[in-house]
Amino acid sequence: MAHSSRTGTIVAIVGTSSDDALDTLEGLPGVETLSLHGTEPALAARRIAAATTPWIVHDADPLEHVAAAWVELYEERATLGTLEVEVETTLADFEAGRAIMPDYYVVLDPDQADATWRHWWLGALGHRAPRRILPLAAPSSPRDAALRRLLTALPTSRPWPEPSSWLPGLPFDIPDRVGLHES
Repeated sequence: MAHSSRTGTIVAIVGTSSDDALDTLEGLPGVETLSLHGTEPALAARRIAAATTPWIVHDADPLEHVAAAWVELYEERATLGTLEVEVETTLADFEAGRAIMPDYYVVLDPDQADATWRHWWLGALGHRAPRRILPLAAPSSPRDAALRRLLTALPTSRPWPEPSSWLPGLPFDIPDRVGLHES
């Protein structure tokens, strides 16, 4: 997954207020904040890998295109082929070190996201490593300390499984059914 041993704990912040959330961490000792949303994935991966602080907090989601294709598939705005191409591209990026899976995702205001996006974050992605998806209210002010408190109390859990073990099966992770098992 291209996560080097010298890299600290990597936290990706996703949601419409990710810039505001990053701003609340500015100047915090031991935390490097990287505003990378929209940056070419390989450049984002290099910047994340070069960080040497205990916490690297950024807004570049290596699964962004896969997530959008999954949501669009289940909203009937894209085809299965689109999702398959995005999965293949993302797996190639992980394999080549052009993408780095974060240790944690902080999902801002998931209760305000569209239903299918909520199912992506808290279902299709979340059931792979449930304690690594952390919902949080978006910061209400530049001095909002909720994200700072969250960073000091990140839950321990099993690591993410290798993306190649689960990304190809995403088309079968159906909203409202993800994680449910027949008895």
